[in-house]
Amino acid sequence: MAEATIREAGPVGMVTFRGDLGAEPVQRALGEVAGLDLPERGRAAIGARTLLWMSPDELMLVCDRGEAGALAADLSARLDGVHHLALDISDARTVLVVEGAVREVLAKLAPVDLHPSVFPVGAFRRTRLNQVAAAFWLVSETEARVICFRSVAEYVRKLLDISAEAPVAGLYD
Repeated sequence: MAEATIREAGPVGMVTFRGDLGAEPVQRALGEVAGLDLPERGRAAIGARTLLWMSPDELMLVCDRGEAGALAADLSARLDGVHHLALDISDARTVLVVEGAVREVLAKLAPVDLHPSVFPVGAFRRTRLNQVAAAFWLVSETEARVICFRSVAEYVRKLLDISAEAPVAGLYD
């Protein structure tokens, strides 16, 4: 019996944002539109929406699928005249949900130290799962979200399913 389950999150909206994350107008616009404080490096700010730290000049806003286009437009309107990019990329990626022994499942696939002292709840990482680019964050000790390109979603789903079949018991106890 598997100690983790994998499922698709369903339709998820994603807005990629690039700009000077240290600039006050950018911080204000992102905070107001997302309803969250900007995450620190390697972290996810989790609420009704989620903001993911992608790189020093990039965040991803995860939201309801139906609101992604409007949120990207709202960001661009608020930052008129400020160098930035806000783009709805929802159709390019898929979000998978891992529930259960998430650390053990992900540890078999990603070159990431997932010990709770190194990768706490709210941590976010861009990495590889086996041979494909992916990213994940811990929503809780028993739930993780995985983002990958839609073109490799079936492959990633199968990787996660296989990894979930035999978690390494006690790996992070």
